[in-house]
Amino acid sequence: MGNSFELGMAELEKSLTISELRECNDFTVNYGLYLSDTQIRELAARRFEALRNTGRVEFKKGILKKLIAEFCDSPYITQDNYEETIIELQDSFYYFKNESQDRIPDDELISFMKRSFDGRCQGSLEYLSGTTLEELCRNTRYGLETDGDDLF
Repeated sequence: MGNSFELGMAELEKSLTISELRECNDFTVNYGLYLSDTQIRELAARRFEALRNTGRVEFKKGILKKLIAEFCDSPYITQDNYEETIIELQDSFYYFKNESQDRIPDDELISFMKRSFDGRCQGSLEYLSGTTLEELCRNTRYGLETDGDDLF
């Protein structure tokens, strides 16, 4: 019985994520970005994969809609790299939530990621996750001051 309940809940969560992602197209189309049904299903599947890989659990809506809303106006995101960029941002978000020991609120982390991505990272996901977010988390874990506009 417990297993079928868990599967039902997982399907409901997936369904809600898919519906939420479809709604995102309403505002991202203004930036030349649109997710197909196949891409939406892939993003939803990758959400649960990212949660599983990082050992995280979400009891509310996921962060995909927030990531999309924050990043859709980035000059570094085009229709060609849109899906893959959102997947990478999502993976980075969950990883760095763990690395910061959940000391950084979701909205602040997403805002920091966007400022860094558009600013000093110049659209490089590798630079964002490999240096900028590492520095932020290290400073957060050890209670160090952050420096400059890029770090809170």
